[in-house]
Formats: sequence, structure tokens, C-alpha cells
Amino acid sequence: MKTTKYYLAAITAYTVWGFFSLVLKPIHEYASMDILFYRVFSCSILMLLIAFLFKRKKIKETIEVFNSLSASKKRYTILLNIGGSFFLMANWFTFIYVMNHVSVKATSLAYLVCPILTTLLAYFVLHEKLGKTQWLSVGLSISGCLLLSYADIMDMFFSIIIGFTYACYLVSQRVNKGFDKFIILTFHISVAALLLVPFYPAYSGSVPTELTFYFCIETIAVFFTIIPLFLNLYALGGINSSTVGMLLNINPMIAFGLACFIYKEKITPLQILAYSIIFLAVLVFNSNHIFAKKVKNVVAAKN
Repeated sequence: MKTTKYYLAAITAYTVWGFFSLVLKPIHEYASMDILFYRVFSCSILMLLIAFLFKRKKIKETIEVFNSLSASKKRYTILLNIGGSFFLMANWFTFIYVMNHVSVKATSLAYLVCPILTTLLAYFVLHEKLGKTQWLSVGLSISGCLLLSYADIMDMFFSIIIGFTYACYLVSQRVNKGFDKFIILTFHISVAALLLVPFYPAYSGSVPTELTFYFCIETIAVFFTIIPLFLNLYALGGINSSTVGMLLNINPMIAFGLACFIYKEKITPLQILAYSIIFLAVLVFNSNHIFAKKVKNVVAAKN
């Protein structure tokens, strides 16, 4: 039960992200770089305002914690957070590009590949332990992804790039402990904004004038970036990155439903089978938590 709130945080974050296409598709005619620029800049400004207006105490505590670290630990922490910013920015750009210029299904596949990559990275880099049922879940996920990639190998190529960048972010932030999550997220997004500023004059288009663009960007910034990313980092504080990664499958399953029923993209029986296998994989991977909770509830009811 101690981990339930972390599970709920991850599930909420990935459920929200599953509906991302609803606000991204209306501005698909804009260049991917422009959407990335305005998304990152908006998030950075909003979070810096919140941090300096309401989180000054947390900023001070974070600085004190950082100053108390050894020189080598400081270098490691800086590298970890700058690396996190880079992976986050790379993930956003590739996701936006593929969503608007390849297909919604390709981005959906990316976040089916990501849990596999996250689990493998967590196992080899962080030495997180996996049980037999969890390895079975990984195998089911791989088989589902292979079925999906059978029809279009280029979708798999783009998906691996998107999935790998976010897997690296998840794994790196699992070991990024001891700091306030909101301050850390503010740092990540602000560094991403600073990295993008030099590219803005050369790669941005004309300044958008449509109100729809700014409405979608601010909606993306608050409801599809700041809130779910904060919940994601919070979840990583209580459960393994492999578990958080596997719950990420919720995102593409919702996106797949939108691609099928809202955007009318062609869906085949093979794809339905593959997504069903992956949904089963999520249940298998988290079966220990699911059934442990049920058993505890039954015992409590009897007492």
C-alpha cells in the first residue's frame, strides 16, 4: 500500500499523455521546431515564475543540499541533470516531428518500445531486479512490438529513437535523489530552453498570430508537460524505473484508440492482436502489486 500513491501518479501521468494528440494535431501545420520552441519556452517561464513566487524556500533548501555534496558528487549531479534536460528535449522534438509528419501510430509504437528499453537499461545500468513474471512481461512486450513493426519498419525506426530518449531520461532520474522534484523539473526545462535559444533565430518560422496556436501551446505546457512530468518524477521516487517504464504502455494504448476512432487511421487485426498482447504484458508485469493489494484488502475485510 505504501507504493500505491506512486503507482497512481505514474498511471495519471501516462493517461494524460495518451490524449496528447488532441491538442497537438490542431497545430500540425506549424513546423515541429516552432512547436518545440514555444512549448519549452512557455514551460520554462511558467515554472520559473512558480518557483520564485511560491518555492523560494525549496530553492534555498536545494542549493544547501547541493553545496553539502562532495566535489565529485556535485559534478555527477550536474551531469545527471544536464543530461536529463538533453534527453527530455530530444524526446519532445522527435515525438512532435513523428506525430505531425509520420503518423500517430508511430508515436504510439514509440511508447510501447520505451518500456522495454527502460526495463533493460534499468536492469543493466541500475541493476534493478526482475522476477520471472516480469521477464515474461518483457518478452510479451517485445513480441507485441515485433508484430507492430512487421508492417512498417520505418515506424519502428522512429519509435526506437523516441523511446530510447525517454528511457534514458527515466533511468537517469531514478538515481537523481535528494532534491525537490519541482525544482529539479524546473531546472531540466530551463536548461532545455537555454539550449534552444541560440537556434531560435535561425530555425524558427514567423511568429504565430492565431489564438488557437497559443491556446494549444499553453494547454500542452501546463496539462501535457508540467503536471505529468512532475507526477512522473514523483513516481520514480517510490517505485523502480522499470515499473514506471512498463506503466508507460498506458499512453500508447490510449493513443492507439485515438488513432483508430478519432483520426480514422487504418487499423489491422494484427495491430489489435499486438496491442492486446502488450496490454496483457502490463498486467503481468504489475501482477505482484495488483494481487498483493487484493489479498491485503480481503484479509482486512475478514478482520
